[in-house]
Amino acid sequence: MSYLVSDAQEQLRGAILQAAQKAALAGELPAAPAGAFLMEIPSDRANGDLSSNAALTWARELRLAPRKIAETLQKHLVLEGSYALRCETAGPGFLNFYYNDRYFAEILRDILVKGEAYGCSDFGQGKRINVEFVSANPTGPMHMGNARGGALGDCLAAVLEAAGYVVKREFYVNDAGNQIEKFALSLDIRYRQHCGEEIELPEDCYQGEDITDLAQQFAQSNGIAALQLPEGERRKALVDFALPKNMETMRKNIEKYRICYDTWFRESHLYQSGEVERVITLLRESGNCYESEGALWFRATDFGLDKDFVLVRSNGLPTYIVPDIAYHYNKLVTRGFDRAIDVLGSDHHGYALRLKAILPALGIDAGRLDIILMQLVRLTRKGETVRMSKRSGKAITLEDLLEEIPIDAVRFLFNMREPATQMEFDLDLALEQSAQNPVYYCQYAHARICSIFRKLAEEGITPRVCTKEELCKLSSPEERELIHLLSSLTGEIIHAAQNYDPARVTRFCMELSAQFHKFYAACRVRCEDEALMQARLMLCACVRDTLANLLGRFKISAPEQM
Repeated sequence: MSYLVSDAQEQLRGAILQAAQKAALAGELPAAPAGAFLMEIPSDRANGDLSSNAALTWARELRLAPRKIAETLQKHLVLEGSYALRCETAGPGFLNFYYNDRYFAEILRDILVKGEAYGCSDFGQGKRINVEFVSANPTGPMHMGNARGGALGDCLAAVLEAAGYVVKREFYVNDAGNQIEKFALSLDIRYRQHCGEEIELPEDCYQGEDITDLAQQFAQSNGIAALQLPEGERRKALVDFALPKNMETMRKNIEKYRICYDTWFRESHLYQSGEVERVITLLRESGNCYESEGALWFRATDFGLDKDFVLVRSNGLPTYIVPDIAYHYNKLVTRGFDRAIDVLGSDHHGYALRLKAILPALGIDAGRLDIILMQLVRLTRKGETVRMSKRSGKAITLEDLLEEIPIDAVRFLFNMREPATQMEFDLDLALEQSAQNPVYYCQYAHARICSIFRKLAEEGITPRVCTKEELCKLSSPEERELIHLLSSLTGEIIHAAQNYDPARVTRFCMELSAQFHKFYAACRVRCEDEALMQARLMLCACVRDTLANLLGRFKISAPEQM
């Protein structure tokens, strides 16, 4: 909710408390009740603009029927100076308040004054949050999970920023460990095959054509000379040649996807800086580890997990989770973020439990790490599942998707569902230019409003800032419902930030577009009453600017013509 909405609610909460005190002093209530109660927005506007359950909450304390308490409170309510026009007692004892014209007028003036900042708040109080997302393995192309994670992570970061947090977007580059060794082996075998050696590529190696292409490019640059190098040197040379190429492709696709990372953090830095060894030492010193069969184990069962797990193998090499522990220690301790958020695939459930279990052993509150587990994406066309790219005949990658589908549609549609829900991405719908396509529907609403202003400008009509008295003319149900919806934006953004659910904002855009179309169908903007026309233009401007700002935060365009 906006501060104005919050102020209105607190005004009326105070009025109820004062009414209770007055009723107690007059002997009409046995005492001034102290229990907490709710102020809620009714789902049905017939029940008012704001409703309170104070009488129902206090019934047990006062030993009176809720309806009797509500009627007594209503009798002593003083609404003068508040945003409420009247209060009614309803049902078993609800107090239903109806806002006055001044409230609706001030909502619109507040939107115009705040501009792009409307909907923002200081809820996060400037706390620093690191949002890590995508972090695709640099040994191959990015897939559909990365596509959904990219849109989700970037839009979540935007929501958190709007809610008053200081946010840094981060990509974790896995450029060390087993996957790089497998990358090196796969490249080496493909290179040797290209040079004429008869050698098979093991099944557990990377089988993609991208590996073959990189090996051939290496051969074109180096010929067969690298065959004379020791195996370790040759594989390092292959990785040093191929990894930057993969990273550059990854960066280009990420930028095309309109994601700008503050940090590209390399796993290799954790080894080079000694941070991997540091966390191993800290865990040993914590007393939460033990040695068995030459390996170092973490007592995970002491932290709520079903079984302990290995940190350092008997050969002295750390397991895959150790650099990840060091990475999160770096984020939460070395760099001092208040909170870290990881956006991962749903197959990381066990990994997430292990990671959160081990943080307390390092003296870190596990509540400072939140892991969002994303469900799978099913691509469909004409109702059928699509797994292969028409262009390449291979599995569809992020690059394939961005070549076929407008980026506006990809970013919007991937934020239509909560992360924990499986989603179907309809390729035909994403291309459709109709009200069935959610992003087109929202963009069309914006363009339609822009068209209204263009046509009036051709008639020589210039919009102006209205007085409160003129804005009070916006009294139809469609106008009031539209203003109500606009007033809820700040609360929607805060809820989206609290629940890590940026889909709330895309749904808000759709609802705002739908409410605008209802208003436009019911209320003629170009009318004889000049003051009413200007008030409706101001309402249109508020909807237009709010849509543009929200779409802009999600890096989705808001066209003026369609």
